[in-house]
Amino acid sequence: MSNITFSLDGKTVTAEDGETIWQVAKREGVGIPHLCHKDAPGYRSDGNCRACMVDIEGERTLAASCIRTPSEGMVVQTATERASKAREMVFELLASDQPSRDQHPDPQSDFFKWSDAIGVTSSRFAPCEKPAQDVSHPAIAVNLDACIACNLCERACREVQVNDVIGMADRGSHTTPVFDLADPMGLSTCVACGECVSACPTGALMEKSLLDADAKTREVYADKTIDSVCPFCGVGCLTSVSVKDGKVVSVEGRNGPANENRLCVKGRFGFDYVSSPERLTKPLVRRDDAPKDVGISLTIDNYLEVFREASWDEALDRAAIGLKATFETKGGAGIAGFGSAKGSNEEAYLFQKLIRQGFQTNNVDHCTRLCHASSVAALMEGIGSGAVTAPFNAAEDADCMIVIGARPEQNHPVAATYIKQAAKNGTKLIVMDPRGQGLMRHADYGLKFKPGTDVAMLNAILNVIVTEKLYDEQYIAAHVDGFEALKEKIQDFTPEAMEPVCGIDAGTLREVARLYATSPRSIIYWGMGVSQHVHGTDNVRCLIAMALTTGQIGRPGTGLHPLRGQNNVQGASDAGLIPMVFPDYRSVENVDIRAEYEDAWGRTLDPVRGLTVVEIMDDILAGGIEAMYIQGENPAMSDPDQNHARKALSSLKHLVVQDIFLTETAWHADVILPASAHAEKLGTYTNTNRQVQIGRPCVPMPGEARADWELIIAIANRLGLDWSYDGVPAIYEEMRSHMASIQNISWERLEREGTVTYPADSPDKPGNEILFGQSFPTADGRGKIVPTDLVPPDETPDADFPMVLTTGRMLEHWHTGAMTRRAAVLDAIEPEPVVSMNPRDIKLQGLEIGQQVTVETRRGAITLTLRADRDVSTGMMFVPFCFYEAPANFLTNPQLDPFGKIPEFKFCAARISAAEHQEAAE
Repeated sequence: MSNITFSLDGKTVTAEDGETIWQVAKREGVGIPHLCHKDAPGYRSDGNCRACMVDIEGERTLAASCIRTPSEGMVVQTATERASKAREMVFELLASDQPSRDQHPDPQSDFFKWSDAIGVTSSRFAPCEKPAQDVSHPAIAVNLDACIACNLCERACREVQVNDVIGMADRGSHTTPVFDLADPMGLSTCVACGECVSACPTGALMEKSLLDADAKTREVYADKTIDSVCPFCGVGCLTSVSVKDGKVVSVEGRNGPANENRLCVKGRFGFDYVSSPERLTKPLVRRDDAPKDVGISLTIDNYLEVFREASWDEALDRAAIGLKATFETKGGAGIAGFGSAKGSNEEAYLFQKLIRQGFQTNNVDHCTRLCHASSVAALMEGIGSGAVTAPFNAAEDADCMIVIGARPEQNHPVAATYIKQAAKNGTKLIVMDPRGQGLMRHADYGLKFKPGTDVAMLNAILNVIVTEKLYDEQYIAAHVDGFEALKEKIQDFTPEAMEPVCGIDAGTLREVARLYATSPRSIIYWGMGVSQHVHGTDNVRCLIAMALTTGQIGRPGTGLHPLRGQNNVQGASDAGLIPMVFPDYRSVENVDIRAEYEDAWGRTLDPVRGLTVVEIMDDILAGGIEAMYIQGENPAMSDPDQNHARKALSSLKHLVVQDIFLTETAWHADVILPASAHAEKLGTYTNTNRQVQIGRPCVPMPGEARADWELIIAIANRLGLDWSYDGVPAIYEEMRSHMASIQNISWERLEREGTVTYPADSPDKPGNEILFGQSFPTADGRGKIVPTDLVPPDETPDADFPMVLTTGRMLEHWHTGAMTRRAAVLDAIEPEPVVSMNPRDIKLQGLEIGQQVTVETRRGAITLTLRADRDVSTGMMFVPFCFYEAPANFLTNPQLDPFGKIPEFKFCAARISAAEHQEAAE
């Protein structure tokens, strides 16, 4: 369809295909009032508030410009007397239903901005009845006396975030938003994404933190707003951070490629951990009389019984001297470092460089070992790259989506909105999970398979693809090796044979296989439910085989996407924070690659791959490693078999911890260095879509805290490395010189463009969102299928431990909870440790919902509150690992996947009973 030319206020203008009059007017600089219309991705125009009416020559009635598209030759006037009077009448009517401005939830709302602009300051009409206030929600105040029934909140909830919590009830002047059929907001299924707050044009829905004590009138206004990026999950939402008096007071989403203005509860309401009174503000050193295995009090109240405050010079000297002493006596084999996926790319690069150059060891790792190490291992083996082949937004182009072992509504909520929107628009959705989940409401197939039987289920699907000749023969011939071996291996994995193993009936397995294979464009998303098994690498090998046999890769709407957990786990991995590779996944065992770094860094480097996270803990207890430097990681909460891990940490002769809080790990330290929070520093972060983005400092660091990159350099120079950097951009440019993946993405380009996807073919070309359309980055350019066999979980239920325990995250809390447990809203929503069970199991075991129970495995026991959850399969328990009061990882199995070296967090044998103190009380 060609563009349309028409007249707007006497000027000839052109409308692009599908543009409304309002959109053209905005582009031409003509401001038309609007209230029910939100000019943002994902929002449709509704035309119900009548504030944007315009006059069209020859038409009897005025038209709502937000929904009216122009026609060729149309003559539109935006400011005729008739249009102006109509708008004034609309605003007068609406003003009669508003609180007075001095008692209004938001005196600077869009409603008042537009009413001021058109000169309406009062109303001749009688006020309407005032609805009751609803302050039941921890984060959001509902003052419906300010509501104009524009239904933007409903569209925000149903159509943008696809949460389906808000609807509109009643008719006429009584029309009002309701939550889950008139529940108070705090008792509804609201997930606190805050999209409704962002959309509301009047302040009827408002952040409580900006209101007065009665949650009725706004009293907090920002001094400034800084563009940055969210510090939580791997989605990488762009944000606008509002600051007052040096503190973050609110966060809004920006129109970035990963979020298009959207946020989740953590991104919008989890900001105040930065200003927590528990922040570390002074360097600390362990008192001489404080033993390493001192009981962790988990509060800061008595930390001075264990540590004393020190000057920066003393703390840094002690940190470096202890590390250097171990190096001089034991060499690199006596030292290890844990970097952080919460930090920036520059910090990750410097940290791995410090360990490798300063101590000539590859014993450096980070949390990717505990989340997607098996995914990276299988992807590197199969297609030569450990990153995603397509962004999660590719759901918009797909005809079929598989989500397996992932719960994006909880762990990647903004990414989930794209999946849910695609499903609503007709894309077929297959969700595979041992537990039920909300995403299954949108699915064509919801497969609740038996825990630990991923390979059985996926090999059955591969069996159908092969035996029914649903594979792409031409694609395989041109791009894939290993197909013949796969054909032979999966002969015995018929759906009928695997049905009793995985618990999914054969007919469903066949239908799913046909749907995935025959859809024009299919994409697979997976999470740690796939990777955190002793057979995690095999699970991913199956997914790769599905994509390679059907050619569902390298085109829009197709591909393989492991959803990354922490905000910079992709970037930290890319930057070389892994024991077996340098930056860009280049092997430390390759002589030529190692020589490149030896020339650049001026030191002989270790030719042997280093130890991984769990292997490091084992080596400490075996008398090998004696000193560690831990930056921003919390292995005393995140590692499996916590008794073992904490014993290892307390056995170290020297431990340096650099962090923003006195974490469970920091209690074992000899030296604690107070570091910088995300909102306090400059740096780049790479999200799950391979998008490189800049995070900017928004507030000052508290007390004597210092930027992480400065602290790493200070340690390096005390080791005699003579590092000198002008700032973060200089570090980035050095890192870029070693990484072909970001070679065409300069710091200046990031400053200019904001977000750039790697790899980019040249400095002036956009990055490539879809990879491997022509070949793979392997030695011969071909993908490799690796057939798999059934490997059972390391530990299965028996008479003593008859249930399966699985662990993971919850929506409100992130990773080990160090940040989110110190965010007031997040902790108010989920304040205590819980174990979730199916109601049927609760009844069978004679337990009661809400009682204190003890969950026990062969490694330990924890006490927590029992919660009923129908999504949890019978015979299973789920415990989130973010609660220090009941650390789930005291229970988990440390056995490793032999390829990815990842522990089996998702499966171990367990039992449950009423807590002893409760039985005694009864």
